[in-house]
Amino acid sequence: MTHEIKKNSPVILAMTGASGAAYGLRLLECLLNVKRPVYLVVSKAAQLVFATETDLDIPSRPVEMQNYFCERFKASPDLLTVYSREDWMSPIASGSHRAQHMVVCPCTTGTLAAIAQGNSDNLLERAADVMLKEQRRLIMVVRESPLSAIHLENMLKLARLGVTILPANPGFYQQPRSIEDLIDFVVARILDHLDVEHRLLPRWGETPGENPG
Repeated sequence: MTHEIKKNSPVILAMTGASGAAYGLRLLECLLNVKRPVYLVVSKAAQLVFATETDLDIPSRPVEMQNYFCERFKASPDLLTVYSREDWMSPIASGSHRAQHMVVCPCTTGTLAAIAQGNSDNLLERAADVMLKEQRRLIMVVRESPLSAIHLENMLKLARLGVTILPANPGFYQQPRSIEDLIDFVVARILDHLDVEHRLLPRWGETPGENPG
């Protein structure tokens, strides 16, 4: 799969109902901080995870959610667009949209399976299907353990199509001191694959603390 890198093209971010809402929220914050436009789709299960894993009161309606995140992350309203899961008129339902990258973070194994089978039962699945057919970059941050043979077969199928399978597995060589450090490790790897510059953590061979976030 080949990719034409456009530094300012929007990123499609889909959050599903896997544990690990903090990964998706931190990624959204980092993208908005560097003024990267984001098209956001949140599954119904992801909203339940928000309520379970965070103390944030995130609205469910797209316009209200958009305003909430822009205010929370101090981002310009024109940088974030939140789409309903049933918004089939959304630009990201078509290959004519400008987004060159899509990240599913966190990604449930159910979403993994749906995308691997080419389902398009909602906007999230359709957007992923578009990325595949247009040969654009799709990153799936799978958060499940242990993995069954079904999960592994779906990952292999997508990897062979050029999808980046990026499990939410933080490393420890940067000597993390907090949960936030572990979250930033995974988010940093996602940003690397989005070609987004960051200073979230030291890279291999650098001294911890040498490259502050």
